[in-house]
Amino acid sequence: MEKVLIIVRAIPGAGKNTFADLITKNVCCADDYFMDNGEYVWNPKDLGRAHMWCQNKCRKFMESGISPVVVANTSVTTKELKPYYKLAEEFGYKVFSVIVENRHGGVNVHGVSQETIDKMKERFNIQL
Repeated sequence: MEKVLIIVRAIPGAGKNTFADLITKNVCCADDYFMDNGEYVWNPKDLGRAHMWCQNKCRKFMESGISPVVVANTSVTTKELKPYYKLAEEFGYKVFSVIVENRHGGVNVHGVSQETIDKMKERFNIQL
């Protein structure tokens, strides 16, 4: 059976994690790095560490041959996708990029400002 990596991309509030959890329990999400005893504790200084943690979690799943693996991050630019494409190539995973639209009026649970969300929308890179 073919090994699969699914990258779920969207702006905050669209339901990336909810969608990812419908697919599998093998979910990698940088936001999980900020969870402390069930509470989300955001620290912008740790954003780089959070993404490295997420990539390492993905790597561990792939090293074990687990499939599917789902990465659920905003991933608005091609640059943010590259580490996962490299991992997929290294471990022989086929990649699907899925964009979740916020058509249900979801609200982001992490308090991301509307200004930040608008900037993400402007940078959102889609290759069809």
